[in-house]
Amino acid sequence: MGSLEDLILTRLDDDKAQDIVLIDLKGKSPMADTMIVASGRSHRHVGALADHVLRTLKEAGHGKARVEGLPHCDWVLIDAGDVVVHLFRPEVRSFYNIEKIWSVDSPHITAAKN
Repeated sequence: MGSLEDLILTRLDDDKAQDIVLIDLKGKSPMADTMIVASGRSHRHVGALADHVLRTLKEAGHGKARVEGLPHCDWVLIDAGDVVVHLFRPEVRSFYNIEKIWSVDSPHITAAKN
């Protein structure tokens, strides 16, 4: 796992994101190498997670990532180039269930360490 993934996973873990999942997209999608999916407890928690990830990326020299879903914070998408991060409120995450879309051959899904 590269340093960009480590940076994001550490930030999410430090901020108490829930159910963090890393999906390896290498060879499966041209959009990114890795997808990280996590949940926040509320709109406010999802917004704080997104803000902290964006700030961490910028401070680490990864430039300004594209973001969608702020300020509503039901589902926030952060495009950091090789890594795409999806942050959800739990009920929104279970409704869209994007992990299942990518789990047809589920060996590429790894639960992140807590």
